Amino acid sequence: MRSNNLQFENLKAKLSSVRRSAWKPIVREGDGDLTASKFSGKPWLSAGETWPICPNCQKPMQLFLQLNLDQLPKSLKEKFGNGILQMFYCTSTEPYCEGDCDAGESAKIKLLRIVQPEAKSAKIEIPEIENLFPAKLIIRWEEIGDSPSWEDVESFFGITPNEENLDILDNYFGWRPEPGDKLAGWPDWIQGSSYPNCPTCNQTMTQFIFQLDSEDNITYMWGDAGRGYLVQCPEHKEKLAFFWQCH
Repeated sequence: MRSNNLQFENLKAKLSSVRRSAWKPIVREGDGDLTASKFSGKPWLSAGETWPICPNCQKPMQLFLQLNLDQLPKSLKEKFGNGILQMFYCTSTEPYCEGDCDAGESAKIKLLRIVQPEAKSAKIEIPEIENLFPAKLIIRWEEIGDSPSWEDVESFFGITPNEENLDILDNYFGWRPEPGDKLAGWPDWIQGSSYPNCPTCNQTMTQFIFQLDSEDNITYMWGDAGRGYLVQCPEHKEKLAFFWQCH
């Protein structure tokens, strides 16, 4: 018993620094200011800019997520840069753009960017979009504790999982990343850790920004009850990537 207690305490000490804060978005139905953090609704677009179009089907893409990086929780100040982060994604079914463009390499059917709302905004009218998502305004963030997957524990901290470690963590910590939509924290992987490389520096894009789960705040299913992951290069903050995994 003493050996088990010692192992537990040693493991607990090693893992004391791996938990991170994540933030659950608290929303209200409806839209808000053009620069607000939101799901769907009206995005900030520069004067003269038109709504982003999918190059594959030539139809307007849906706004999945907009984050005002200057209005995130204080501990995330400037972590992801400054300005407004936007994610547009095509949900057309005729043609089926997501099927035409492989989900893992779907750069054609999405637009990820950080814009600076310094000039005058365009007058925004939401175009006709098939199965348009209802707008949800993020009114605050609820901080939670978040644990990494064992794959991320091994990759980031060099602690190799074994049957005894996993048993200790399952019994005492309830060890797993949080599912659902969340800002920061750790990815809740479905098919295993899979950070892409930055196209500028070729380093792993390990800066985890947001998790978009199926049928949470956006009424969309990623494959078979999947989960989407928005990441960033820690060095080149303008380089963003989004991909999803499913069961």
